[in-house]
Amino acid sequence: MSQWMIYGATGYSGQLIAEEARSCGLKPILAGRSLDKLEPLGQQMGCEVRAFSLNDPEALKKGMAGVELVIHAAGPFSQTAEPMLRACLAQGCHYFDITGEMDIFEWAHRPDISAQASAQKMVVCPGVGFDVVPTDCVALSLKGAMPDATHLCLGFASKGKLSPGTAKTMLEGASKGTRNRRNGKIQPCALQTPTIDFGAGPLPAMSLAWGDISTAYHSTGIPNIDVFIATTPQMIQKAKRMRWFRPILGLGFVQRRLKAKIEKTVKGPSLNERARSATLVWGEVRNATGQKKVAHLTTSNGYTLTAQAPIAIVKHWLEKGFDQFGSLTPALLMGADFVSSLPGCSAIQIKDADSQSD
Repeated sequence: MSQWMIYGATGYSGQLIAEEARSCGLKPILAGRSLDKLEPLGQQMGCEVRAFSLNDPEALKKGMAGVELVIHAAGPFSQTAEPMLRACLAQGCHYFDITGEMDIFEWAHRPDISAQASAQKMVVCPGVGFDVVPTDCVALSLKGAMPDATHLCLGFASKGKLSPGTAKTMLEGASKGTRNRRNGKIQPCALQTPTIDFGAGPLPAMSLAWGDISTAYHSTGIPNIDVFIATTPQMIQKAKRMRWFRPILGLGFVQRRLKAKIEKTVKGPSLNERARSATLVWGEVRNATGQKKVAHLTTSNGYTLTAQAPIAIVKHWLEKGFDQFGSLTPALLMGADFVSSLPGCSAIQIKDADSQSD
C-alpha cells in the first residue's frame, strides 16, 4: 500500500482533511511538530504518527522516509512551504498543499521547480483546498468557452468564520496590499470596489490579492486577471483606511503579536456552521472585441471543500496514478470539472454576459 502523509494534521484544516480521509476508509500518516497533539489523533483514527520540525533538515528527511505523497496543511505557508517542497523534491514525493498565498504559487511554478519535478515524475500542486480549486476550475472553464479571452475576473461570496491559519494568511496579505495581473505581470493596484452578482443578486465587492492572480494565469494564459470578494460597505471603508497602516503591519514584531492573538481567539467554524454556509463563485472573461461570458458555481463551505478536494486527489492517485508531472494547478491536474465532482458543489454554468438574468 502506498504511503502518504498529512503534515499539519492537528491544525484546523489538517484535522478536517484527516477526518475526511477516515470517512473514505483511508489511513494516512499523521504528522506535525507536536507528538503530544498527534498521539491522541493517531489513536482515534488508527493511524501512524510522526512528529518532526520542518526547520531541522535531518529530522525532516527521517520523517519523510518512505512517503510518496504529502498533503501539506501547516501554515502560514510563507514559512513552511519551501522546506516541505524541497524535501519532496529531494525524494520524488508528490507535493500538495492548501495554501492561498500568491507568492508560494509563483515560487512553486518556477520553471526550475517544474523541470525538477517533471524529471522525477512527481506532481507539485499547491492550492488544493478552497484556495484555489473552485476559482481555478471556473477560470479554466471560461478559457474553454472563450479561447481568445484577454481579461479574466474571478470572485466569491461566502459567510462564516475564519480558521486560525486563514486569519494569519490574511494578516500577512494585508501588509502587502492589493495586487492584480496586467499584461502577464503581477503588480500592486488600487482597491477596486465593483458591484457583482455572484449568483444571488448584486453585492458590494472589493479586490483581493487572492492566489488566482498566480494560478489562473498558469491555467489559462490570460494576461489580465483580477479577483474580488463579496463584502460590506463598512469593510470596504475599513480596507481603504488600512492602507495607512501597511508599513506598521509589515513589521515582524507586529505580525508575531497579532498572530499570537489569532491563535488564542480564532477557532474556525463548527460542523453545523459549515453546513449552513455555502459559497457562491463567479467568473467573467472578455476578449479584445468586448464580448463577455460569465460563470457561476455553488460550492460547499470553503473549509468543507478544503477537506474534500485533497482526499479526492489522493483517491485518484491511489486508484489511477497521475499521467502528467511538474508544477500544475488543480484544474490542469484534475480537469475543469473537478470541483463539480465534489459533494455539495454544482456544475459550472456559463452564459453570455448579456444573458445573466435569464
